[in-house]
Amino acid sequence: MWSFWRSKKRFSLDELRYLTDQLGKVQIVNDVNKDFVVEALRSIAELITYGDQHDSSYFDFFMEKQVMGEFVRILKISKSINVSLQLLQTISIMIQNLKNEHAIYYLFSNEHINYLITYSFDFNNEELLSYYISFLRAVSGKLNKNTISLLVKTQDDEVVAFPLYVEAIRYAFHNENMVRTAVRALTLNVYHVGDVGVTRFIARPPQATYFTNLVKFFRKQCLDLNSLVSEALDGPGSDKSSTILSAVDEIEDSLYYFSDITSAGIPDVGALLTDGILKDLVFPLLLPSLETDSTYQVVHVGPVTSLYLICCILHILKTKDLANIIAAGLFCSPEAFVTNSIHKENGDLPEIDCSHESKELESGNFQHKNVELQLILPNSSSGALVNQHKALTTNLGTYSSACVRETLLSYIRSGSEVETSGSLSVLAMLLQTKELDETMLDALGILPQRKKHKKQLLEALVGEASAEEQLFSSETRDVFSTELDGYLQRIKSQYEVSSSTEEEGSSPRVHRSQVLDALVTLFCRSDISADTLWDGGWLLRQLLPHGEADFSSHHLRLLREAYRNWVRSLILEIRGVWPDLLVTVLSSEWGKCKRAMEASKPRKEPNSILLSLCLSHKEGVQSDSSFGASERMLEVVKVLVLLHQLLLFSAGRILPEKPPIDPRTDNPDNSRAKAAGIDVSGPKPGTEINLVDALSCRIAFERGRERHLWFIAVAVEMLGWVILAEELPLKQHKGIVRVAAPLAGSNPRIDDKHPKWLHLRIRPSSLQPSETSKSSHGSMKSKPLVDGRWTLAFRDEVSCKSAMTMVREEMQLQSREVERRLKPLLNLEEATRMRDDISQTP
Repeated sequence: MWSFWRSKKRFSLDELRYLTDQLGKVQIVNDVNKDFVVEALRSIAELITYGDQHDSSYFDFFMEKQVMGEFVRILKISKSINVSLQLLQTISIMIQNLKNEHAIYYLFSNEHINYLITYSFDFNNEELLSYYISFLRAVSGKLNKNTISLLVKTQDDEVVAFPLYVEAIRYAFHNENMVRTAVRALTLNVYHVGDVGVTRFIARPPQATYFTNLVKFFRKQCLDLNSLVSEALDGPGSDKSSTILSAVDEIEDSLYYFSDITSAGIPDVGALLTDGILKDLVFPLLLPSLETDSTYQVVHVGPVTSLYLICCILHILKTKDLANIIAAGLFCSPEAFVTNSIHKENGDLPEIDCSHESKELESGNFQHKNVELQLILPNSSSGALVNQHKALTTNLGTYSSACVRETLLSYIRSGSEVETSGSLSVLAMLLQTKELDETMLDALGILPQRKKHKKQLLEALVGEASAEEQLFSSETRDVFSTELDGYLQRIKSQYEVSSSTEEEGSSPRVHRSQVLDALVTLFCRSDISADTLWDGGWLLRQLLPHGEADFSSHHLRLLREAYRNWVRSLILEIRGVWPDLLVTVLSSEWGKCKRAMEASKPRKEPNSILLSLCLSHKEGVQSDSSFGASERMLEVVKVLVLLHQLLLFSAGRILPEKPPIDPRTDNPDNSRAKAAGIDVSGPKPGTEINLVDALSCRIAFERGRERHLWFIAVAVEMLGWVILAEELPLKQHKGIVRVAAPLAGSNPRIDDKHPKWLHLRIRPSSLQPSETSKSSHGSMKSKPLVDGRWTLAFRDEVSCKSAMTMVREEMQLQSREVERRLKPLLNLEEATRMRDDISQTP
């Protein structure tokens, strides 16, 4: 009866008629006929899709025979999971592939779709749940202002039921990421239809609890990320890179989802999300966690996580209210947040609403109860909470009253690497947030001068007296803006958090001076990476684009002192392992730094704050290796270039395209390189050289295979080599270069037990910058080249000492040439004295 081996054309109306007739004869689905039913359902989907593209009579037949009703009947008489799976897949395929609007309209009518949406499937089968969610998503993909009316129920012109949406959000917090993603896509399809009735339905209880639950679920994601970050900070030996990056991706996906919701143009919903993020995350967790005194810190988010999340929220959620309230919150003290949180903790902590969980509770897959959101002292009993509250209120008299903004500046002045980087990122993100009022930036002390002047000029042109006074008067009257006062009042009334802006002397001018002081202090630090210092340099460049007067002589004096210290470090590098490539690296970094300083936005994304934790787990490099020396040299060059450009910039000078470096000069006639016949192109293996000053030695590159060669060290301009040559028997004092290695970093040393032996370290000939060794996620792709070693055996002790002297002399010539080329950059009168001091250092 159900054999498909018939001589009929597969894609034909007759085939559709036959399958429908046979399906109508099925009175119960059992083990005998379930395979036929599954195959019939699959084939009908193919035929309807084919007919939609080629012949409308296919769907006419589908409507005439009320095949959708037949599908529902088959579902009712079947207990087979396979039939349910195929039925959901069949309807999903049809909905996704039908292009005819009339066909879609028919499918959504007669309540068949709503019946399938509310049908009690057995979701103990995970595959069935997956097919069900795909079916819901397929339906949502065809929603518009016409079709959505077929899926809702109304009463007195008000939507009272919307099964598609209500059933979907039951699974919004499922443990499977693909399920959550599908539900989010479905909800966005609903929101963007823009139906007024549906909008009112989803924005009022109990549906509105979905948005508060979203925030609470996001808050748990933030707490989970914080746990991973804490482990990475506490246990530097463990590699949490992939886990942290995965958690970061989920958090950013959630924020982009929030952004998509707010952009759908539903004011009540946008306000719900903004209020939830501020009330459940920003004020009770993120801002108070930046308190530097851990004695009073009762929240369970570390400052590093908090800095990242604040940046991420500002970067992704482009909401005026949210941006300005967060900025205003920086003027509040952590004490106010913590006290408010304690009062709330001793009251009732809201949990995720589980009113829609019946289906998932039956299947065991509902995850709401796993999202436990006790944020403050989660494992404490109520008595312990009361004791903690008493202890805190007892000590509030000694609690720091500094506002969060000042805490950020303290991190810049003296925080750890990641705290400093995070604080700079927060200030840079605030500066880049277009939704933030310029008056708020001014109050924070980070309004760029070009914007400040433009604002004052515009106000003066429209005749505002205060603006004219500020623009043309030598004494500027700095007052907090009415906008800031308004946001602070909202924070106090809506979130019960008081500001600390009443302190004496508070003003945009004072705050701007504090920011400049913190940045200059940052540039004087030696415990912060050049990469982070460059971020600080970009921020300073934004604040003072033309060397403004706010940059005081005190600031300049500190910068010059820092510059002199780094000049000493650079001179050490000139005498170090990589002088031959120092000018090349410096020229390259000069251009990079100039582009970074003049860029319109920071170089880094918010996740760079946490990415630095991932990079810290790369394979260690020995500090005494040439590769370790290259890392140090690169750091010194990057910091020196930054400070040099900042000094030029603070003096109001335009940054040149290239660094000030003296040109090359000809080699002196009496140089050892000239006598050997070696020019700047270097000694290539197989080329002929003069063995004028060469010394005979023995060396074994392989065990038991000793070779007699001639050794010579030469320097040509900034380059240098140690060379082993084989004497030509027919040409007196001539030889063929067999091997050559860099002179710099060779570190000549006579063996303590064998005074005829000379040890040389052989450095790689090319520099391997750390950037080229990292993958896109920060892990090491390949190991750096390791140093080699030569042990040369000479005829006697005198020859051995002569060889060591030769190496040192040529190294000194090489270093002097590098120093001569760099002298305009160093620009210090005491350069010679420092060089002499260093050369005398043992």
